[in-house]
Amino acid sequence: MADLAQVMAEIKRGTEEILLESDLLEKLKEGRPLKIKLGADPTAPDIHLGHTVILNKLRLFQELGHEVIFLIGDFTGMVGDPSGKNTTRPPLTREQVIANAETYKQQVYKILDPAKTRIEFNSSWLEALGAAGMIRLASHQTVARMMERDDFKKRYAAGQSIAIHEFMYPLLQGWDSVALHADVELGGTDQKFNLLMGRELQKAEGQKPQTVIMMPLLEGLDGVKKMSKSAANYIGISEAPDEMFGKLMSISDELMWRYFELLSFRPLNEIADLKQQVKNDANPRDIKILLAKEIIARFHDEAAAAGAEQNFINRFQKGAMPDDIPELTLAAGDEGLPLANLLKEAGLVGSTSEAMRMVKQGAVKLDGEKIEDSKQVFAAGTTAIFQVGKRKFAKVTIS
Repeated sequence: MADLAQVMAEIKRGTEEILLESDLLEKLKEGRPLKIKLGADPTAPDIHLGHTVILNKLRLFQELGHEVIFLIGDFTGMVGDPSGKNTTRPPLTREQVIANAETYKQQVYKILDPAKTRIEFNSSWLEALGAAGMIRLASHQTVARMMERDDFKKRYAAGQSIAIHEFMYPLLQGWDSVALHADVELGGTDQKFNLLMGRELQKAEGQKPQTVIMMPLLEGLDGVKKMSKSAANYIGISEAPDEMFGKLMSISDELMWRYFELLSFRPLNEIADLKQQVKNDANPRDIKILLAKEIIARFHDEAAAAGAEQNFINRFQKGAMPDDIPELTLAAGDEGLPLANLLKEAGLVGSTSEAMRMVKQGAVKLDGEKIEDSKQVFAAGTTAIFQVGKRKFAKVTIS
């Protein structure tokens, strides 16, 4: 991939914003391996598909011959990133951080090339700062500048407390870039303030400021909230093939294209061709199967992907369901349609309380997969077969 225009096109694919794009172009023209940094606080032990949006971009930089640094925030994890939070995040204990960090290392190698990945822990330099170093670091910013952050501004206006150590977090993350002499830092759009802090601190220390590449936050299975474990709308990269397949088949036809853009390695012209096939009356479910198989093969293998597809076919195309399933369309609000309401409106249960009870008993299925979360919400564009008990079925499209 020697052509610079082609390289830039691949780097920009799926990105939300690059600051500054001209800086990145100049760095690439230098012809040297760039130091590409991605930091992650080990706040939870499982990596899901939402995390892989950025990890895939990191893998691209490896393939382009650059030095990739996967930074585990074992020090900052004990502080707690306030980005996007409306309350103070509880700091983790060192034991929790170490345990989660080990699983992170194992899981990222399902995406990154171990031979080309440099793993760092930010405690290596942040612990060495000491009290005097922390005070010097804090002197680089004002309270007024910190209050420009949207999340801090909202919390202050609502009378919610903001702990002093939360002000330190962006500075600590920024100092990571100084310590590593990062040329490029990747992060989600919710990290913009922290990422730009790295540029400011590098300038203050006489370094050339890093380029910031921000990736969009992947919507979860509900198509509304960002994918996260706390929202129970995620697909873990270590989940069983059948479970991954069922979850991917449950996403709406509209959300499928978002997943293709951010998760698939298919060339953009191939994805455009698949879209055209759907416009020409191809079944979106067949296209969704291609996406599911690609992702499962990546985190398991081709045989596992084929097996998951066959199990899916066995459930839905070999008499596992009746041929005369009623079809109906239900309206969703801005936040989607909650499962209990959906089942009631579809006539599968008599009340929302019965719906909750049936989910608890394991009697509710979505496209043949048992639903565990009674509070699951479905977005507009979703089309799926819902089942309650052994005999009640409905194919529901949410508008």
